[in-house]
Amino acid sequence: MRNITLGRTGITVPQNAFGALPIQRISTNDAVKLMRRAYDGGMRFFDTARAYSDSEEKVGLAFEGMRDKVYISSKTQATTKEKFWSDLETSLKLLKTDYLDIYQLHCVARCYGEGDDLYECMKEAKAQGKIRHIGITAHKIGVAEDIIASGLYETLQFPFSYLASDRDIKLVESCAKANMGFIAMKGLSGGLLTNSEACMAFMCEYDALPIWGIQRESELDEWLGFFERDITMTDEIKAFINNDRKELLGEFCRGCGYCMPCTVDITINQCARMSQMIRRAPSENWLTEHWQNEMMKIENCVDCGICKTRCPYELDIPNLLKKNLQDYKEILAGKEV
Repeated sequence: MRNITLGRTGITVPQNAFGALPIQRISTNDAVKLMRRAYDGGMRFFDTARAYSDSEEKVGLAFEGMRDKVYISSKTQATTKEKFWSDLETSLKLLKTDYLDIYQLHCVARCYGEGDDLYECMKEAKAQGKIRHIGITAHKIGVAEDIIASGLYETLQFPFSYLASDRDIKLVESCAKANMGFIAMKGLSGGLLTNSEACMAFMCEYDALPIWGIQRESELDEWLGFFERDITMTDEIKAFINNDRKELLGEFCRGCGYCMPCTVDITINQCARMSQMIRRAPSENWLTEHWQNEMMKIENCVDCGICKTRCPYELDIPNLLKKNLQDYKEILAGKEV
């Protein structure tokens, strides 16, 4: 397994890290068991956030008594200095630690710089020893480019998968030139990508640390398997990736959920990508009575536009929902998937 060093942080870990967002959905016992098994299998970097409900608490329980053996990053969505300090103290308490290896401003709308309260709080927290490195996450590439240009942050977390554009790839290269660690989120594009070997082979081409969102032991088994065998980009994998890119590139929902909640209760982050999901997973999973009812809620859309203002990818969500519903109805009527 290739190691990655996160720029000037000096943090060096296997290029195969644990994203702890999905463990919100499982019991505490199962989450602790999963993360300890991940550690035993070779993972050393674990990423969570204050916004991930009880994820921090579960991570804290998993690594109590062995804090020096793992790297833990967390995040705050604070927009005020008061909220920043409240979030940081809560994260430290729940994670059962007196420091975070990386603390990140979460899904920022702009680059916070010198003089901005949030960046000044980051510097003070580092001076106090409560955080060791200052990080930031973004979904909009223009914001991410501004962050790199600022030279103020030690790590950047940004969506990156084999669906990446040339501009996305340049972002990773710019981080390397700036001696800034690049943490790749959404390496599976919100579940659209299902070939873990292709995803891993792509990631190994870059100085990026992917945090794979893991909820089940079967998912963990796939990622731990790469500690046992080297993955390299082959002609066969390249062809597979090229075919996937032809099918998926364009206007597609990554399933991040920042558009939620919907004013008329549409499950936007699933319904807006139903056309892809139903073709990339066993279709019967998406044709149940439950999902039929969820999809029909799209007919209640009032075009309020709130979801559009929240989407970090600036998608035309109301029209995307309608396109997916039309395709779904045709599938229900017998169109071949």
